[in-house]
Order: sequence, then C-alpha cells, then structure tokens
Amino acid sequence: MRSRTAGVSRLTISGEDDLGVSNDSSATTTGAPARETARRAKTRERLLDAAYRQFCAHGIHGTSIEAITDDADFTRGAFYSNFASKEELFLALTEREHHARLEGLRSQFTDVTALLGQTGGKPAPETIENAIADILASQPKGRQWCVLDAEFRLLAMRDPQVAGRYLQASQDFRRRLAELVDTAFATVGLRFVIDSLRLTGVLVDQFESAMQEAILSGAEDAEQAARDNVMRLLPQLVHSLTEVSDEAEPSASREADARQ
Repeated sequence: MRSRTAGVSRLTISGEDDLGVSNDSSATTTGAPARETARRAKTRERLLDAAYRQFCAHGIHGTSIEAITDDADFTRGAFYSNFASKEELFLALTEREHHARLEGLRSQFTDVTALLGQTGGKPAPETIENAIADILASQPKGRQWCVLDAEFRLLAMRDPQVAGRYLQASQDFRRRLAELVDTAFATVGLRFVIDSLRLTGVLVDQFESAMQEAILSGAEDAEQAARDNVMRLLPQLVHSLTEVSDEAEPSASREADARQ
C-alpha cells in the first residue's frame, strides 16, 4: 500500500519502506538481516529494471533519476540508498546484463557441446553452423541491448571517471566469454589455433557491428538481419580456426582404428 510522509507519496510493500528496509518491529528478531538484504536486493533490481526501460526509451542523458524512481514506484531515497549516482547505476546495469548473457550462454553451450560431441573428431562445417545459429538465436534483447550499450560506450568516452570502470567491465565480459568458449570446445576435444581472447573479441565485434548495421538500415527485424549477416562468415571462421586438441587425438585415432 501507499503511505504519505510530509506530502511525499511513498511505496510501502509488505512491511518495508521504499528504501528496501523493514519497518516491522519484528525485524529485530533472528533472520531479520537476511530479510532486509533480500528486500534491498529486490529494490535494487526494480530500479535496474526501470533504468533499463527508461534508458532504452529516452537515452541516458534524457532520463532523470525521477523518471527512474517513478517507473520503479519508489522515491529518490530508494535510489540513493542503492546508487550514489546515475552513472553508478549505469555501471551496475552493464555488469548485470553482462552476467545475464554469460549465464545464458553457459546454458546454451551445454546443449551445443552435446551436439558437437556426437561427431567425433573435428565437426563438419554444417555442424558448427547449426551450433552457432542456435547460440545466436538464444540471445535476448539484442536490439535493445545494442542501442543501450552504444549509449553506455558514448557516456564512458565522454566521462574519464566512468571510462575506466566501463572498460574494465567490458574486458571482464570478453575474458569470461573466452574462458567459457575454451571450456566448451575443450569438452569436445577442440581448441582454437589462435589466442581465444582475441578471437572472442573479433566475434563479439562482428556481431555488434552487424546489429548496428541492421538497426541503421531500418530492418524490420534487426535481430534476424544481424544473425543472417553474421552467419555468412562466422561458421567458416570458427571452423578454420579450430583443431582437434592433442589430448583428443589419441582417443580419436583409437576410435578410427576400431571402425576399420
């Protein structure tokens, strides 16, 4: 329900104020710290969700803190109890989206490695193509995230205080993605013939460029247009830059001998 204090509308949910802090006297009992932590986490997530919507609709500079708190149905107090500034919120949102995408890819790679592992030895180009198509199709909010990330990058280039943290977050994402891809390929006895971090960077850049081109061209379905663009080169690139790892070669040879 809503309560009013000094003429300011404030959201009260299940015994908590809009800062995500319990206003129930029973909060001093055992378990209260955990409950307050959970409430604060929910408040933070709602603010991040609201910021995502507002930033996508109006851009970072076109979005005020009031617009974010109004969208989340909180007051400014809730915002400042979780974030020191709009820039800090933007960095938290960047990190959250990176984490969500990595977790989604981790789940998708489990299915992909099962597909690749059925072939034995180096998969055929069409097998790799099907695997990559499945991965690309699973990526969420591609158009929205492309626009939002462009906003974030521009803000970072304009603000040296933001630039360092944004660059670090981007580098961490690519490093973790490279580790994820390395692990997935090693599971099926494959490895890249060049540094995986550099290759992952090329793949990410290619997809981002394809998405930007699709948006700028006015494609009705920008995400599908970007996937189609990427699929013209990416499968062949991955196939040409992978090989059977040394650890996998003996077992592959034994399997070949057994078939003979």
